[in-house]
Amino acid sequence: MSTVYDFTASLLDGSNKSLADFSGKVLLVVNTASKCGFTPQYEGLEALYRKYQSQGFVVLGFPCNQFGGQEPGDAADIARFCSLTYDVTFPMFGKIDVNGADVHPLYRFIKGEAKGVLGTEAIKWNFTKFLVDREGTVTERFAPSVAPDQLAKEIDKLL
Repeated sequence: MSTVYDFTASLLDGSNKSLADFSGKVLLVVNTASKCGFTPQYEGLEALYRKYQSQGFVVLGFPCNQFGGQEPGDAADIARFCSLTYDVTFPMFGKIDVNGADVHPLYRFIKGEAKGVLGTEAIKWNFTKFLVDREGTVTERFAPSVAPDQLAKEIDKLL
């Protein structure tokens, strides 16, 4: 059986990062965008990261431009926006597709592990969140409308 740790993705700086580097940590995997109504959730995601980081929790941000063209910038633009606007310090990856023919393999996997409403796999919008336990198993999927601070109890259970 595969786990989240079996995948690799490119960081914003273009370097490859094995998710095995996060082995033993609780992860929150989120597809993000800089020009979305949910973009202010970066603040809540960063707050969760800072609160729980010392206990082995990491937020992984995956920018995506598939929903209304809401992530139009390149890697440098995304990095600058996240740093200057929300002081994001959690790992941010390069822009990916979360649906369609060019879906990133990580997202193909996690969507199959935690299906959405009525068993659908497709990501419906930016800031869909996947919670992953310390063994690399996807435990839950949360809709974009679920604010990061609403995840604290679920994170606590896994820590």
